[in-house]
Amino acid sequence: MEVNEEDWELVNDDGFIYWRPKRQRLDSTATIAIEPSDPAAESSARKERKKKVLLKLKSKYQQEIHHWELLSNNLKALQDRTQNQPPPTALPESDHTVSIFPENSPDSTYRELTDALLAQVESQEATISEISRLCDVAEALCDAEEQRVKQPFLDLPIWEASPKELITSLLEE
Repeated sequence: MEVNEEDWELVNDDGFIYWRPKRQRLDSTATIAIEPSDPAAESSARKERKKKVLLKLKSKYQQEIHHWELLSNNLKALQDRTQNQPPPTALPESDHTVSIFPENSPDSTYRELTDALLAQVESQEATISEISRLCDVAEALCDAEEQRVKQPFLDLPIWEASPKELITSLLEE
């Protein structure tokens, strides 16, 4: 295969080397003829393009803000639900225990810290279980949609039990 180098150019695209047709280059005389002679028209066209681009960017950012607000509201609702849950019931043995540590001892601060961490872990557990429930709902919806899409294919006569039934169903059509 002979390559005419006047019509083709060699391209090195990140180690992948290939020939492609040369692109048409505009010479300097053609660019002078294309330039508009009216600076006012050029300015108004530039302003119009800028306005369109800015409006498009504005709508994109508004959609993103709306999406983040929706996510934030969902998170706040989950946090409110976990905070409004009743505190975990204490074990009956803990009602009868007598504290051997005085309230001012360093162990009481550790106990308070432990209680705070335990409450935090329980709220995180409630949040995780709520998210898991939402994932289960989403998975059920996806499974139902998949079944809805697959059902027409499963109803095709090709899945008939015997070849005779398949042939008769194909001949009927």
